[in-house]
Amino acid sequence: MFVRTLDELEKLGRIKFPADASFRSARFLTAADGMGFSYNENRVKKGTNLVIWLKHHWEANYIISGKGVVTDLTSEETWPLEAGVLYVVGPNDRHRLHLTEDECHVSIFCPPLKGDERFDNDGSYEASGPIEKTNRRMFVKRVDEMRRAGKEMITTNGQARTIRMLTKADGVGFGLSDVRLAAGAETVLSCKHHWQANHIISGSGEVTDVTTGQTWELGPSTAYNVGPEDRHRVRAHTDIHLLSVFSPPLMGDEQLDENGALAPSGPVPSGPSDY
Repeated sequence: MFVRTLDELEKLGRIKFPADASFRSARFLTAADGMGFSYNENRVKKGTNLVIWLKHHWEANYIISGKGVVTDLTSEETWPLEAGVLYVVGPNDRHRLHLTEDECHVSIFCPPLKGDERFDNDGSYEASGPIEKTNRRMFVKRVDEMRRAGKEMITTNGQARTIRMLTKADGVGFGLSDVRLAAGAETVLSCKHHWQANHIISGSGEVTDVTTGQTWELGPSTAYNVGPEDRHRVRAHTDIHLLSVFSPPLMGDEQLDENGALAPSGPVPSGPSDY
């Protein structure tokens, strides 16, 4: 397992400005990490108006804070953006992002980005791996609507609530869960059949590698990443809100077994070269 923070990414030169000074992208995971997806934490200034067309990738964007509008430039359908909204775009989706407030979101890519890409004239990143041809179009999901629809699951012996926002059925190459841990929660987990990136949105706690005993503090904009060999303990000092990204994606109805693992849902990526 490994942990990444904004301070570490800055030292490594992995905080980029892919459009202009109004757009800052912290590249938490890249293709080199071998987890089957990459992800960035992006901060974008109020008034930004970008036309984007990701011809070679699927991208899921979870809004952490701020407000704006995303528009499908083919259908002209428009969706409001605010905390808890997830919009997903793919090769067919030329779209416009317009922000009415300073905004922060997490972007997950499949195939994973190499980490040094910049937008071309079409608002696209260069290809970074194979992607299947598809007729699918962009779609939007909301945490509040999924919760009202009964999509929230209780896990971790009642200490966690999770909404499986993206599953294998969505066909984007990774899964995404919105997870909330209650203050005082403590559990031992084992990702035997998956790679999992966990990005802290709010709250504080710690994660410990059960094998080595090494412990890392968790707080906003910290990510801990675990794979098949990583039996680990998570403790929540306060309520914690985090995003969990899975590869392969979950089916969506899995519960943790007695070892703190989820059932297999597909082939497992190789992971980092030094894993």
